[in-house]
Amino acid sequence: MLVLFGASGDLAKRKLFPALLNLRRSGLLPNEFAVLGLATSEMTSEAFRDRLRGELPDSPEHPAELTRWLLERTHYMPGDFRSDELYGRLQERLREIEAGGATRGNVVFYLATPPDFFGDIVDRLGTAGLTAEAGESFRRVIIEKPFGDSHASARELNARLGSVLRESQVYRIDHYLGKETVQNLLVFRFANGIFEPIWNRLYIDNVQITVAETVGVEQRGRYYDKAGALRDMVPNHLFQLLALTAMEPPSSFEAESVRDEKIKVLRAIQPLSPEEVLTRTVRGQYGASAEGQAPMPAYRAENRVDPRSNTESYVALKLVVDNWRWADVPFYLRTGKRLSRQHTDVTITFRRPPHRLFEGTQVADVTPNVLVLHLQPDEGISLTFQAKIPGPVVQTGPVEMAFNYADHFGRTPSTGYETLLYDCICGDPTLFQRADSVEDGWSVVEPILDVWRALPARSFPNYAAGSWGPREADELLSRDGRSWRNPSDQG
Repeated sequence: MLVLFGASGDLAKRKLFPALLNLRRSGLLPNEFAVLGLATSEMTSEAFRDRLRGELPDSPEHPAELTRWLLERTHYMPGDFRSDELYGRLQERLREIEAGGATRGNVVFYLATPPDFFGDIVDRLGTAGLTAEAGESFRRVIIEKPFGDSHASARELNARLGSVLRESQVYRIDHYLGKETVQNLLVFRFANGIFEPIWNRLYIDNVQITVAETVGVEQRGRYYDKAGALRDMVPNHLFQLLALTAMEPPSSFEAESVRDEKIKVLRAIQPLSPEEVLTRTVRGQYGASAEGQAPMPAYRAENRVDPRSNTESYVALKLVVDNWRWADVPFYLRTGKRLSRQHTDVTITFRRPPHRLFEGTQVADVTPNVLVLHLQPDEGISLTFQAKIPGPVVQTGPVEMAFNYADHFGRTPSTGYETLLYDCICGDPTLFQRADSVEDGWSVVEPILDVWRALPARSFPNYAAGSWGPREADELLSRDGRSWRNPSDQG
């Protein structure tokens, strides 16, 4: 059974319920499955089903009988998440549903709520005895990001959860790790003998990780203006991508072996001194779109944003993973809102050949090979290399070999949550963050936050909505003789 706190929210409507439909469509949810939604809105289970029926996608992938199957197993209960009375009613409702649906006492509690509720909900679940496991039944808790807003708050929340739950019961979710190409990173690296031998400082010049969004803050202005791009994206999404890209081969694909190697990467990131924060980090905030582009408002004009806000909507970092494999290889990370295109990728740029075989010809300066792992909107992998252009003169041109998931395997309806929900039900925490991973991520970010707090930005807004970000981000790489690879550069 899935008990969904925040069942009337946007995440449940757009991602979670459609993901359940996709899992059932794939034959991965049993007939005994049930959903109990909790929210503050007063309504009956029947009224909630009617509302959900109008919100769920109507498509050939989700025929009416599939939606009917889910709605028949969906229940609803209103209440205050901080009221002890709610949890007494919840316990009684679970007994009723379990008696009628034979769910065997297995419950996943999903906290799709604002982060202020995480600790309070878990405390009350524990007090009511709802997290206790008996016999072979399980009780697990999925927690959305953000997990804390600093190293201290993340440690405090971990301690609070640990007083109620075992670590094996806690699933800290990051929906980026549900994407096929992210999961394929492990297979791509460790199941192909041609790539792993060159996945190191001897052959790789630099690594770039980009998470670019075209949208602004939308309805998240109040939260985002307190968090900013660094807190919102870097300790979770970007660091998880970095860890998967840079990790050593695990001893096995068991969850703890994989998570142990990811932790080692985070602990090997060199912490930035205050002076390095000034030279190796960039923050930006978007202004209104440039003349001639589609009109888009400035960050400070967004709904629920302070009109004098100094919160960053863009961040770029230069980090170094201080271990044998990656010594002297820079990792460039960037993320931002209102950028030119929605695009997420990991770009591996290889070193140029050491021998100038073609000196004296028109190809004296050979362009390096580039491997791009495309995560969204189109998932796939591409490799760019040089080939001779036909003709009597020696000239080369870039050639791209591209693999696209949709072209090769066909399109499968996905919200990015299917694998993660299924893994939690099956008890596989490989793609979820462990407590120490969360804290180690914040320990890297904390020195940056300290300097930015001490020296508020004076140049905001410093990039136009619809552009690729502030000029300072380009300078961050140009000082090293490099440049960002934008989607237009990749064909």
